Amino acid sequence: MVQLMSNRICMVTGATSGIGFVTARALANLGATVVAVGRNPEKGAAIVHEIKRQVDNASVAFLPADLSSQQDIRQLVGAFRERYSNLHVLVNNAGATFGKRQESIDGLEMTFALNHLGYFLLTNLLLETMKASLPARIINVASEVHAWRKQVDFADLQSIQRYSEMGAYAQSKLANVLFTYELARRLSRDSSVQGLTVNAMNPGVVKTNFQMHSGVWSKLSKLMANAFVGVNVEKGAETVIYLATSPNVEKVTGKYFEKEKEVSSSKVSYDEAVAYQLWQVSAKLTGLEMPV
Repeated sequence: MVQLMSNRICMVTGATSGIGFVTARALANLGATVVAVGRNPEKGAAIVHEIKRQVDNASVAFLPADLSSQQDIRQLVGAFRERYSNLHVLVNNAGATFGKRQESIDGLEMTFALNHLGYFLLTNLLLETMKASLPARIINVASEVHAWRKQVDFADLQSIQRYSEMGAYAQSKLANVLFTYELARRLSRDSSVQGLTVNAMNPGVVKTNFQMHSGVWSKLSKLMANAFVGVNVEKGAETVIYLATSPNVEKVTGKYFEKEKEVSSSKVSYDEAVAYQLWQVSAKLTGLEMPV
């Protein structure tokens, strides 16, 4: 069961395709004002048109941003605040894998910059707006692949010494879960923001074009997954939509979900010392002197 989302403002990153698009459309269909975020303005205009075509009276807008760029993230937050005074739901969904090691415009390994630091910086910059919009929810799209990494490699966080596509991706998804739990702990210490929740989720192996930057082997693996075990995007988005809308999780925070149920994440993801260290490193890399 979901609650109607009228008078609720939601931001969905990675909204021009896949889980992001399905989530944005579903939230619009429930009456929310939806701010879709993506890199490509043409695709953004197209998905706004498509959602309005499918959903009567949809209130949906697009804001462009490359979430691997810290400057773009800051500009996105500025543009959002110029138009909206509240934010009730933030869905951090944008991500990718890369067949060869690449660096972001900020000189950081691209997988880590986009998949983790993008979540970290955008969320922190929007926290004050969300604190003024209670109750509010943050949903971080992670992956079961996070469990492939038994530790965060702080000695080579930028994968300079050794890079593997899936190793970097798994580490970024582990970072998503660690970030979720650490943020929940930090928010829990402030009694004035008890209505602000943050949870992570695993969408499963979804049939999308997610790995469009990937190497040959990873693309082949994705094709096989799509053919034999992958779920469709609608199914993959169900838990995101559930976490964004269901009254059943209104007060649930700092948890990991799969198929609309709370489940356990990997052992290391609960290591508070690792999460704290990751937070400190992430704050330094993004120039956040006083994050939550």
